[in-house]
Parts: sequence; C-alpha cells; structure tokens
Amino acid sequence: MFKINEHYGQLNESYLFSTISKKIAAYAAAHPDAKIIRMGIGDVTLPLSPAIIKALHESVDEMGAKATFRGYGPEQGYEFLRNKIAETDFRNRGINIDADEIFVSDGSKSDTGNIGDILGENNTVAITDPVYPVYLDTNIMRIGQSEKIHFLASNASNNFLPEIPNQKIDVIYLCYPNNPTGTVMTKAQLEKWVEYARKNDSLILFDAAYEAFITENDVPHSIFEIEGAETCAIEFRSFSKNAGFTGLRCSYTVVPKALKATNNKGEKIALHALWNRRQSTKFNGTPYIVQRGAEAVYSPEGQQETKALVAYYMENAKTIRKGLLEKGWTIYGGANAPYIWVQCPAEASDSWGFFDRLLDECHVVGTPGVGFGKNGEGYFRFSSFNSHENTKEAIERIKNWKI
Repeated sequence: MFKINEHYGQLNESYLFSTISKKIAAYAAAHPDAKIIRMGIGDVTLPLSPAIIKALHESVDEMGAKATFRGYGPEQGYEFLRNKIAETDFRNRGINIDADEIFVSDGSKSDTGNIGDILGENNTVAITDPVYPVYLDTNIMRIGQSEKIHFLASNASNNFLPEIPNQKIDVIYLCYPNNPTGTVMTKAQLEKWVEYARKNDSLILFDAAYEAFITENDVPHSIFEIEGAETCAIEFRSFSKNAGFTGLRCSYTVVPKALKATNNKGEKIALHALWNRRQSTKFNGTPYIVQRGAEAVYSPEGQQETKALVAYYMENAKTIRKGLLEKGWTIYGGANAPYIWVQCPAEASDSWGFFDRLLDECHVVGTPGVGFGKNGEGYFRFSSFNSHENTKEAIERIKNWKI
C-alpha cells in the first residue's frame, strides 16, 4: 500500500485557528442568546474601499467582453501591478527594488509556507517563539520535528524580541511588526540581524505583512531599508490587512536578484530563478480581476482609503490598549500593530483556561498564547479587527469582569 508523509503525524491534530473556530461554534450552539464578540483571528471586518470596488467592477466587465477577456496571466504577476508596487512601496522610500524582483501571489501564508520548496532539507532553521504557526508547521511538514529546527525565545525578559543566535543558522524567520506579540524592531536592531546573516551566509525570511500599521519613525517598513539586505533576505507582503483582501487573496514576495545560495557543488545559484521556476510550475497566477483591485490600492484615492482603513483598526488597538492598562494588565504591542499581547491574570489557570473563561463569562474571543509556541503560555492575543462599537463593548465587559 502507498505511504503517507509521516511528518504530518508530528503536527498538532488541527491548526490553531481551526480549533478556536470549533470551540466558538460549540459554545454558540449551547448558548444561542450570547452575543459573542470576536477579537481572535486577524480577519478584517470593514468592506473593500470604493476605489478597489470600482476597479473590480471594471475588470469584471473586461472579462465579459471578447476583445478584453484574459485567460492565463503571467505567473509572476501582471506588470501593471508589479510596477506600482516597486514604485510606491520601495522606490518612493528610497529602496532600489525592480519590478521583476516582485512575485504576486495569493497570500503571504501561501508564500511563507511554500518558500521551503527552494531550500535544502539540511538547512538549520531558526523560528521565533511565540510565532505565527505557519512557519513552524510547514517546516515540520517538510523536514519533520528535528534538531535542525531551533527556537529563538521571545519573552518578557527580552521584551519579546529574540536575541541573535550564538551559533550559525542557515534560515531565519522574522516577522515585524510581529504576529502575535505586536512588537517591532527598530532600524538599529534589524541592522544587527542583517549583519549576522551576511557574516554567516544566512537567509532571512522577513514577513512584513503588517508594515502599514507602523506609526513610529524609527521602525523599518521593509528589511530592504537596511544596507546589504538584498544579498541575504526575502520579504513577504500582503494586501490582506491594509486593504481588506482577506477574501480576495493577494500578496507579493520580493526575491532580489542579488540573493544567492550554494548548491552541493559549491556553485552560486540565484534564488530569484529558483522561486520563478517553482511558481511557474506550481502556481498559475493571481486572478486578473484581483490584481486590478490591488492596483487600485496604489491610486491616489486608494492610498487615502487604505490609510483610513488602517487608522480605523489602529483606533481599536488604542481602545484595547487603554482599557486593558486601566484594568491593570501587562500588555505589549498595539502601537505599531493591530495586535495586543496580554499577560494572563494570575486567576487564569493557563492561556486556554483564560480563553474558556473569557468566552464563557464575557462572551469575548481572543487567541491563547500557547497556540503560538511554548513561550506564549501565560499570554493572550487580542486583535483590533472589529468595529469600533464591538471593540468598545468588549473592553467594557472585560473591565467590569471580576478577575
């Protein structure tokens, strides 16, 4: 009989957010009158902006006319979108990224999970703990639980910012602004990681999905703001949170042409070519309609509207931060990210116990920190992706909670 990939047996039975959804569904079925406010999963709640809707309608009309209908598009993405990305997100910030170094995709979750396809199985891999689960799970799927996977502890003692490894690591995952903790790295701090990577011939996989939420001047929006990063880093970006594309699915990954690794013969190989080969084989491209919607994000109207969306969610983050500080809880994040990381009060048995009590006694949902790794135990993540009204009501419930 055929065999399975045994590495899957080393994963948790279900993905973190699938487990949370099942718990909420069971509670809602047993308590149909409970008004549950969800502040757990990082899914947006506001509708797409007018500029994006207009572009989507126009592109649908194009697809309905013989003269403008389009079938398969370029796997790397249409030039009209890649040119806008290169100009607005990079060149206007003084970063020299060319359009052909950008690969449009259907989500950073997909690309951060798939990037391992072009990396050797013998690489040592460093992942922060706590961490976005996809980084760890997809590596376990690929190479299994092994001594090759190293965890970079992030905790209260280092302000949830991992320390640079003492030993040589081949591949390093960094996500800043961070999911789940909401913490950020300053430019000086990120420079040290780039220096380490260049010294050790390491690769940094930099997830910048939340860069639009940065408010402080000394926090880089891109790792390519750091000199030399183009020789040691790949960057992942998404339209999900800043433009509300969680239902449309569009993102991009930057693989600089200067970025090279070695094969078994010691020859230098450009990762750009490998990723292009991978995408053209396994991916047929993001839909034309969706890419036209993403292009509208870069119009003058789109830029204003997406900034307004981000500001709306950051106002929620401010409300959450203020309320939980008034409650006397210890918190992190929320100033440059849509996530607030909270130390569970002493009355909570653990982070899942806190989840259950919060749901049962306040009818509010968050995310237990242990779902992001062992260093997340004793902590809890709140998301600001909800309405102002729901956010204020949820925080009032928590402030009045006898815990």
